[in-house]
Amino acid sequence: MTTTSPGWGILGPGRIADAFARDLATGGHRLVAVGSRNGERAAAFAAEHGIPNVHASYEALVADPDVDVIYIATPHSHHREHALLAIEGGKHLLIEKAITTTGDDAQAIVDAARAKGVFVMEAMWTRFLPTMVAVRERIAAGDLGDVVAVNADHSQMLDLSPGSRLIEPSLGGGALLDLGVYCVSLAHAVLGPVTRIQASGVVDAAGVDHRGAAILEHAGDGISTVTFSMETLGSNRATISGTDGVIELDPAFYTWTRYARRHASDHAAIAEAFEPDMLGRGMQFQAAEVELCIASGKLESELMPLDESVAIMRVMDEILRQMRAGA
Repeated sequence: MTTTSPGWGILGPGRIADAFARDLATGGHRLVAVGSRNGERAAAFAAEHGIPNVHASYEALVADPDVDVIYIATPHSHHREHALLAIEGGKHLLIEKAITTTGDDAQAIVDAARAKGVFVMEAMWTRFLPTMVAVRERIAAGDLGDVVAVNADHSQMLDLSPGSRLIEPSLGGGALLDLGVYCVSLAHAVLGPVTRIQASGVVDAAGVDHRGAAILEHAGDGISTVTFSMETLGSNRATISGTDGVIELDPAFYTWTRYARRHASDHAAIAEAFEPDMLGRGMQFQAAEVELCIASGKLESELMPLDESVAIMRVMDEILRQMRAGA
């Protein structure tokens, strides 16, 4: 292990890894290695981002003594395999959301991490943005009263042409795992465990969901509605409603965005307008959380606990089951 700040390695140099690497640089974190099954691709990624150690296999990346924590950026269909490899190698992990494709796979990662004694966190970067920090502060201060509802949409027109990962079942294709996960995670974070699910949507012949919606009932009588699509553009807004007021998150709600808070007694007036001072995409904040936890000897984050990642995956398991059953 390093005696300075942790050395980061990236497993899978794709599009999301590129964004993460740039934000690591923005946040002043140390990116020391990249690994790919394609050596040329790893070398090109390393040259672009100034990464000193290049590995032509994931096994070599895991064995690199300069690497303390690995960001897994491969398709979520491969997260279990790659996470278990890295955990066995004793590396701390940040795993791109969705953490896996099923609740059982997520639980397998959690069990392995706890047995090995390494830190693991799902990379739900939204939770660590200044916007969501401010939202949590407002809720904790009681500015919304009792929070009882969340409404969230994540809908984009994505590339669904033949060969796209998004329509490939073996690669975890579908709108829910790529887009809807943001909505479900927000609802779970604000309202707590889900007790009942009603879902429907459009699923193709291969079982891949293209768009859908769900009503989630939460412990304590909270209700959330989530909509998601990879073939239509939606509002990409979210609202968090309480007995005394509401927070309205501008599109895209899951990014470093603005919000307006309104009192229930005067919905026309804005009680607070939050305007972020943006710097990068914002993925550096989850990296900072990882490093803070590791430095403190913690094996998981209180803001993104492992059991919650598993619970969110099980909610999405049931949403997908209902969508496919109704197809």
